[in-house]
Amino acid sequence: MTRLGLVGAGYMAHTHAAALRSLGAEVVGVCATDAAAAERLAQQHQLQLYRTLDELLEAVDVVDLCTPTDTHEALTVRAARAGRHVICEKPIALSPESGERMIAACEAAGVRLFIALVLRFFPQYRAAHEQVAAGAIGRPELLRLMRTTAPPAFGGDWYFDPERSGGALLDLLIHDLDYARWVAGDVRQVYALTRQQGQRSYAQVMLSHHSGALSLVEGGWAYPDGLFRTSLDLSGDGGVIEWNSDAPPPLRVFEPPGAPELAALPALNPAQDPYAAELAHALHCLEYGLPFEVTPQDALAALRLSLAARESVRTGQAVTL
Repeated sequence: MTRLGLVGAGYMAHTHAAALRSLGAEVVGVCATDAAAAERLAQQHQLQLYRTLDELLEAVDVVDLCTPTDTHEALTVRAARAGRHVICEKPIALSPESGERMIAACEAAGVRLFIALVLRFFPQYRAAHEQVAAGAIGRPELLRLMRTTAPPAFGGDWYFDPERSGGALLDLLIHDLDYARWVAGDVRQVYALTRQQGQRSYAQVMLSHHSGALSLVEGGWAYPDGLFRTSLDLSGDGGVIEWNSDAPPPLRVFEPPGAPELAALPALNPAQDPYAAELAHALHCLEYGLPFEVTPQDALAALRLSLAARESVRTGQAVTL
C-alpha cells in the first residue's frame, strides 16, 4: 500500500480524506498551517498530526496537496525534492510558468504529478465523453456547459483574492473549460465576458476549437447560499447528449429520425463519489506505472484557457492561443 499524507485542512482536504478512507488507502497523517483546523481533521479521520511538512514527507510516499492555489508550486517542489509523488488539487498553478516549474521539478526528481481535475470523473460527464468518443452524436459542433454555485463559504477569504485563487474563472470554470477541450479538442480562440457584484460573479466564455466546434461555458459564484446547478448539452451533426443536475435521468441521448438505435448507456450511480474515483485512478497509476488520464500538460492547457478568458475580459477582445 502507498502511504499518503494530506497537506491542508480545509474543505477539499476533508473531501479527499473521506474519499481515501472509502478506498481503504493508507493515509498516514496531515499537516497544515492552520494548526487548529489540522487537529480537527486529524481527529475526525483518525490521522496523525504532523507539525511540519518535512516530518510528513519523511513518513509518506505520496503527498496530496489540498491547499490554496498560490502554494502549489512551492509545496510541489519541496515534495519532489524529497522524492515524493504529488497529487495536487486544481488549478495546477496561477501561471503557466509556475506550472511548468512544478512539472520540471517532478521530472528532475523522478516522481509523478497528478492534477485533480475531478469533473472528468463525474459519472454523467464521463459517460457523455465516452458516447461522443464512440460516435453517438457524430462530429461535435456546439457544446454548452454551465456550472453555477454560491460564493465559497468555506476555506477562508483566499478564494476572493485573485492573486491567490485566480477567481471563479480559474477556480471553478476551469473544470468545464478542461471538459470542453477533452470533448472537442484544442482551442484556437477564447472570448469572455464577466459581471461582478461584490463577491458574486458570473462569466460567459466562448471557445473556438481547431476542429470547428464551438463551446459556450458559463457560470460562476452567483447563486444564493446552498444552491448549486450544473449542466451539459453536447450537440453534433448526428445527435445531442444533454444532462442537468435538476433532471431525474442521469443522461439522455437524442437521435435524428431513422437513425439506428444506439447502444444503451452504461448504468450510472448518482451516489458514486467522483473524488474517490479520481483518487483511485491516481493511486492505481502510481502503483502500476500507468499513464494518468489527466496529464500535467492537460492541466496546463486548462489553465491557459482560464487565463485567456481573464485576458479577454480585461481587453474586451478575443484571445488567440
